Amino acid sequence: MKMLVFSIWLFVFAINSAHADGLYRWIDKEGKVHYGDKPAEDAINAEQKKFAAPVSAGDDDLPYSVRKAKQEFPVTLYSAQNCADLCDQGRALLKQRGIPFIEKNMITQDDFDTFKKNTGGDSVPSLTVGKTLLTGFDSVQWNSELDIAGYPKTAPYGMRAPGSPVVKPAAPKENEK
Repeated sequence: MKMLVFSIWLFVFAINSAHADGLYRWIDKEGKVHYGDKPAEDAINAEQKKFAAPVSAGDDDLPYSVRKAKQEFPVTLYSAQNCADLCDQGRALLKQRGIPFIEKNMITQDDFDTFKKNTGGDSVPSLTVGKTLLTGFDSVQWNSELDIAGYPKTAPYGMRAPGSPVVKPAAPKENEK
């Protein structure tokens, strides 16, 4: 039994060590292709293989298609206080579709200047889907761009709308105990 436990522990350690060093591809003198955690000394054209970045931990509850769309076409909503109704409609559309997004609320003139410099846009609400900028709220245009990016048309069953506030109970006050 001790030998089995030791073997499993050794196997896990070996896998983690090999993963930490990376994976290499090389060709030997005879022209055969090899893969391993380090290339042979007589290797020809040794190259380290690169793998896709891991999906962030907060995305574990998202369906694969949504995680993939988010990775390739991240969504950012640019809003301001003076666009209350249109910004609310845009935010509602994104939540209704279950789309994970970042909202950047522009409060100061510096925020607007940075927005204009980075996107070339000058009105809110604006939406970026990947590198595409959509200015002004137009549900048909926004839906079309989100469809092209591969986002779902409606929130997947059981998925909490991104950006929904999480209500935490207030801690009791000292005199209430």
